[in-house]
Amino acid sequence: MSSPLSLNKARKDRDRSARKSQADQNTVKFGQSRAQKDALKARAEQISRNLEAHKRET
Repeated sequence: MSSPLSLNKARKDRDRSARKSQADQNTVKFGQSRAQKDALKARAEQISRNLEAHKRET
């Protein structure tokens, strides 16, 4: 005889795996590639350095 199965736990596990699957699909569909993220980060750092260089000293 098998051990008792918690239906709430089974339902939550099923829902969790469905959400994970949907999240993975959305990442592929809408996500940014590593190169795009790196380019955006480099551009933000460049803008920040430029702004710091042009600030007045007080």
